[in-house]
Amino acid sequence: MLNGKKIVVVLPAYNAETTLRRTVQEIDRTIVDEVLLVDDHSSDGTSVEANRLGIPIIRHEVNRGYGGNQKTCYEAALSHGADVVIMLHPDYQYTPRLLTAMAGMVAYETYDFVLASRILGRGALKGGMPVYKYVFNRILTLIENVLIGLKLSEYHSGYRAFSREVLRALPLDLNSDDFVFDNQMIVQAHRAGFRIGEISCPTRYEAQSSSINFKRSMKYGWGVLLTALQYRLELWGIVSSPFLSVNLKSGVPTPTRSKGVAR
Repeated sequence: MLNGKKIVVVLPAYNAETTLRRTVQEIDRTIVDEVLLVDDHSSDGTSVEANRLGIPIIRHEVNRGYGGNQKTCYEAALSHGADVVIMLHPDYQYTPRLLTAMAGMVAYETYDFVLASRILGRGALKGGMPVYKYVFNRILTLIENVLIGLKLSEYHSGYRAFSREVLRALPLDLNSDDFVFDNQMIVQAHRAGFRIGEISCPTRYEAQSSSINFKRSMKYGWGVLLTALQYRLELWGIVSSPFLSVNLKSGVPTPTRSKGVAR
């Protein structure tokens, strides 16, 4: 625990057999109360390895996608009484050694939602991030900052910490089951008035690290742009998007919905 808050780490896993042990071994169990793994119908021995490591497992009978995996992760963490939930990819792309810092930023109520940014440290390319992904990351982030009104260094990190209040407030079931789920969570949290912070994270791309191909990257990019545009249209009262129907913090009522076509 930190500051009396229960810390739960969730591992959204898909074919992570070869990297799971290294990831789990670096988790600081002096502050992390529980580690939960959701196996999204892996074709390898991910669940077997998790059993060896003594990690509680939820296994999907069919593949539900990256976003669908996260939905199960957060539901499980909340059901276990988590006050702070940290999503850590078990492919060892993100260092578990930042868990304490990220958990502290939420547990001590500095931020409600923390992103581990690979861009802040300016070592993304040296860490092995493909050039085309780095370029897409920078272009998409610039456009998103303009449309959404934030000043984040990147929106595309899969290493995140949340307060219990964030996960309870956001209508995550209305989000995509695909990779754009991550971006939808950011705009939902911003729309609801939660405080979003960042911490610098070293970049590490290895042979075992999961990575979507160019075609999937393009699909993700269009989804990211659509999400940012939906936020801006919602803010202007032109078009209402169901996934942005969030309750604002501090007792502020939810804004009146426009009569535009829901997307």
